[in-house]
Amino acid sequence: MREVKGEGLPQPVGAYSVAIVSNGFVFLSGQIPIKDGQVYKGEFKEQVRIVLENAKKILEAAGSSLEKVVKVTVFVKNMDRFGELNEVYSEYFKPPYPARAVVEVSRLPKDVDVEIEMIAEVEG
Repeated sequence: MREVKGEGLPQPVGAYSVAIVSNGFVFLSGQIPIKDGQVYKGEFKEQVRIVLENAKKILEAAGSSLEKVVKVTVFVKNMDRFGELNEVYSEYFKPPYPARAVVEVSRLPKDVDVEIEMIAEVEG
């Protein structure tokens, strides 16, 4: 088991690793929209883009990629945003899509509107 670390990666906002590589997979902790070291609470679709861009960087640092993602869990504060989520999500993922769950929650860390966690295969 190894922790994924690297310059330019979002830093955890609590007592956890941003990602762990184990047994041929990388497990990303829930990512919230952090841009330039600051929590971004603006427009919902931009929050999703920031999270997915950060996830992409973390996956690459782990030796993986978005194309190797097998499972995604999305937490949203408002399920009415499902269409907007899918619009941005489909910019990053193409068929065959990873398995996915979308769960509405009452609150997320730092009061953001979206948090996304992933599991991906590690290349090589």
